Amino acid sequence: MNLNQITIPSLDVETATEFYKKLGLQLIVDAMPRYVRFLCPNGDTTFSIHKIEELSKNNQTTIYFEVDNLAETVSSLKQKGIIFDTEITEQSWLWTEIKLKDPDQNPIIIYNAGENRKNPPWRIN
Repeated sequence: MNLNQITIPSLDVETATEFYKKLGLQLIVDAMPRYVRFLCPNGDTTFSIHKIEELSKNNQTTIYFEVDNLAETVSSLKQKGIIFDTEITEQSWLWTEIKLKDPDQNPIIIYNAGENRKNPPWRIN
């Protein structure tokens, strides 16, 4: 089994589309204003957004995007007008990450974990 597609809700698909294009995702399906699909720049994962009339008050989904060079990526995104909620932080679980929200307040973490993503020192066998 391979996770290859995530879909998130949005009140305004057009605004969300512009935001995710700034993050570097490639638009591959455009059925605005109700639906769009992106290809992530690395790998085969797709990411889509669908129109809803009301956001859930209990949104518990966090979107993670892994990058090779976090500082360079953050600098580039700031130049494009992306605003972050935190600074780059080294976490105790050996990931370096920064947090932000998309236009619908979906939490996003851009991070680098390297080998520790799949093989942390506490991984079970």
